[in-house]
Amino acid sequence: MDTNQLDYHLPAYLIAQEPAARRGQSRLLVLTRDSGQIEHRYFSDSMDYLRAGDCLVINTSRVIPARFYLRRQTGGLVEGLFLRETEEGLWQVMLKNAGRLQISEIVNLADPNRQFQSVPELSFKMAENLQQGKWMIEAKFRRGFLDILNQYGITPLPPYIHRTREDIVQDKIDRDRYQTVYAQTAGSVAAPTAGLHFSEELLEALEVKYIQVARLMLHVGLGTFKPITTERVEDHQMHAEYYQLDEENAALINQAIQDHRRIVAVGTTSVRTLETLAENNRVRPGSGWTNVFITPGYRFRIVNTLITNFHLPRTSLLALVCAFAGTESTLKAYQQAVKHQYRFYSYGDAMLIL
Repeated sequence: MDTNQLDYHLPAYLIAQEPAARRGQSRLLVLTRDSGQIEHRYFSDSMDYLRAGDCLVINTSRVIPARFYLRRQTGGLVEGLFLRETEEGLWQVMLKNAGRLQISEIVNLADPNRQFQSVPELSFKMAENLQQGKWMIEAKFRRGFLDILNQYGITPLPPYIHRTREDIVQDKIDRDRYQTVYAQTAGSVAAPTAGLHFSEELLEALEVKYIQVARLMLHVGLGTFKPITTERVEDHQMHAEYYQLDEENAALINQAIQDHRRIVAVGTTSVRTLETLAENNRVRPGSGWTNVFITPGYRFRIVNTLITNFHLPRTSLLALVCAFAGTESTLKAYQQAVKHQYRFYSYGDAMLIL
């Protein structure tokens, strides 16, 4: 598939900069795959399309406040994004404005609540330059990364959402709303955004309607925003992300499959995990790293229905949606969404694909 087939035109003003006033108030484009029919509803209306016995699969990964700042001894401020901690205890990070940093240089964490002043007791040694903005840095203190980031970190919003320095320091709305209400295990550096639409009230409505909820976890990595730069989609190098599905939730999903009930995936991360664990028309419990890349032509083995946001052009996320709904139908739906001025991307509106 040529990558330019994943292109579409989006006016910049349709890129959502704020979440809807309340969860569940976002708009919902409903696409029926068999007929190509498109309906324009609100996310709270999704209950009209879900039925008793459906098994809704959600991703319970929690976004960590992975954005942080470092202060050099020269006074320069460097912006960072925590990616992971290695087995040796090093932090793998992405750094901006880091061109002058040197191996073995000592830098200090900067406190956003005190005008980004240096925190002397929290220093790092620049251990290794991994190139293309990635570094390994060695913490010269004993506190865990979650403890540090919860105190000094900031919500890692994607680059198309713009915030002032004051907004970054306050970090009030985003710390709450760039997180699903059912988030549990910390580890994502980007939100599983389809889940942002669910409120506590909507989750209660699922229970009343006898819709099962199965939980899995996939920690969303920075690569989720990486565009496909190869000429052919299939030549793209997919990033790997860590997942878990326990025996109890695998059993819920498998019972639904056995009973010929629908598996409704909330988000592309849930889809990738389920399809990674698919085996003989069932899912096996397990954990590990997946770099499964779902493109048009893929035969879905587990998922029947998909709830998802509107995704960036030329991305693996859009390729997955095109694989599920058909490229032509998907792009027609996107054209309708632009025409009707839906809000796009992480804080934007949603699609329900039946």
